[in-house]
Amino acid sequence: MRWCLAVLLVCSAYGQDPLLRWMNGIAQQQLDQREAAIQAIHTTAQAEQRRAYVRAKILELLGGLPDYTGPLNPSVTGQIHQPGFVIEKIVFESLPRIFVTANLYRPDRPGKFPGILLPLGHWEYGKPAVQQIAGNLALKGFVVLTYDPYGQGERLQLYDHSLEGSLAGGSTEQHLLAGGLSVLLGESFARYRIWDAKRALDYLTSRPEVLPERIGCTGCSGGGTITTYISALDDRIKVAAPACYITSFRQLFSGAVGDSEQSLPNFLASGLDQADYIELFAPKPWLISSTQEDFFPIEGSRQAYEEAKSWYGIFGASDKIKRVVGPGGHGTPQVIREAIYEWMIRWLRDGDGSAKEQEVPLLPGFELNATGTGQVADLTGSREVFDILRDEFQRHLASAKSEDYGSGLAKALRDLVNPPTQPPVWHAQGDQITFDAEPGLPVSGTLLGPQSSGRHPAVLLVETRTQLPERARELANAGNVVLVLLPRGLPSSYDARLFSGDWLPNVRAWLIGRNLPGLRAHDILSGYQILKSRPDVDPTQIRAEASGVAGVWLQLAAAVEPGITNIALNQTPASFAEAFRDPLTRNLHSAVIRGFSLQFDLPDLVDAKRLTFTDPVDWLGHVIRIPGNYKYSPAAQ
Repeated sequence: MRWCLAVLLVCSAYGQDPLLRWMNGIAQQQLDQREAAIQAIHTTAQAEQRRAYVRAKILELLGGLPDYTGPLNPSVTGQIHQPGFVIEKIVFESLPRIFVTANLYRPDRPGKFPGILLPLGHWEYGKPAVQQIAGNLALKGFVVLTYDPYGQGERLQLYDHSLEGSLAGGSTEQHLLAGGLSVLLGESFARYRIWDAKRALDYLTSRPEVLPERIGCTGCSGGGTITTYISALDDRIKVAAPACYITSFRQLFSGAVGDSEQSLPNFLASGLDQADYIELFAPKPWLISSTQEDFFPIEGSRQAYEEAKSWYGIFGASDKIKRVVGPGGHGTPQVIREAIYEWMIRWLRDGDGSAKEQEVPLLPGFELNATGTGQVADLTGSREVFDILRDEFQRHLASAKSEDYGSGLAKALRDLVNPPTQPPVWHAQGDQITFDAEPGLPVSGTLLGPQSSGRHPAVLLVETRTQLPERARELANAGNVVLVLLPRGLPSSYDARLFSGDWLPNVRAWLIGRNLPGLRAHDILSGYQILKSRPDVDPTQIRAEASGVAGVWLQLAAAVEPGITNIALNQTPASFAEAFRDPLTRNLHSAVIRGFSLQFDLPDLVDAKRLTFTDPVDWLGHVIRIPGNYKYSPAAQ
């Protein structure tokens, strides 16, 4: 999986980041509180009370699941006969015109068999990646359904026919783009991944060869994620065996935090950890599979297992929880695969069969395609997840704003930004200043000013890089006191992804119930308070400037601080609506606010009388012509 190395590099880059240390401290406190709550549970009644809370909370964090009961409209588009089993090529609809491409592996003999749902990890080429395990399960007497996730195999999103690929690149990038838009709508991209699994389960249990009361689920990595989710939330799953996923955020938070469907907003803040999914499933059989060198921390896997084992003990089912560890890195080596076979045989076939792996023919990916061209984008009427998100946004946009719209926005912004009312304690060394945005979390800036005495107008420049902009010296030479401020977590130590950019600190922030754009707006207002308190500054003449996505943070700050007399933005994204219209975006994660697009948009933040907005852009940085109080630079500039 191509994303694995990238995740490891991200983790290394953030290893010494003060922002990460601060957020990890909050995460560990939240996990301490959760641990105390779990340790206080000793009876099945207490356990059931906890489970009711956990299930309701997870569904809330997901934004619920789609409310749809329409037909699957399945079709079998081809068959491949292999020694001892048959592969059927399937297309079904998880939502209207959301086509899912799948392969069904079934024993090549009459009878009824247990079923296995096999979600995929982040393999770009999709279904072919699991031929070994799916073929073996079919040989051992199971009917196995595996399917392409969004962004993989035959289901590339933002598909471009001339490119013959996704405009966004790899699968995790496609997931992150959908993830940012989902958060703006107050939900998680995971809801759509879980819904695909639920609909795949609907199809699997409808097959005449399948015993619907004997269903298992297994998958690795991202497939382990979906195995975990669907097993915890759908009672039809009787046996679960996720591989290379289960761990604890004790270790995971500062390490390889997964992409959008693996990181639910407010998950840790709600008192949850990965073991909660297992505990929802108890006392049904659950196998945890890990590898020694996996980037999902193996110590966290052990911790999750130990907690779950105690939980299963409450139900008198300690024999139904097991952990196996294999050699090597991220993946399913043979010892793990055979452990999965054994687990499924033990619990779904009453121990009837051998777990020893058999040789199966492995086919090139195109032979397993369920569509004629290899992409659902070519099917008549095909839609993408971005179409679903756009439709949802349009539904909310069409709703009339309530009478308390203004006061609701003001309260939401105050809660988000938590504006300081006093300047922080700050220290200067030459023209460099530092202050703590939070205890132990330094923010830095550069302070320039005229040599003349008296009070002067002031300008706060919000920057994302350490290099002092020439604009700062121009303003200082013109008689202004100038503070160039880098909000927390900047300059970024990792933003190499072409589109999602610096997504990781933003995802970590939402896990602990914080919002990084709001926190950066707080830092901007701390800078404002510093300028306001200075004897050489006229507090009635403080303005601020920002470019790019930093302009979003500045608008959040200015929306709750009327003392900032003017806000000048340059090439800042004009609207979240632009991201829904064209979901190929850059750095959207650096601006998203959970649920914000359900009621508000960026133009709602600052009165146009205080705003000077030059060259508004879309979320790819292209200057766009839109109605409103905007200025445009000549092309030569």
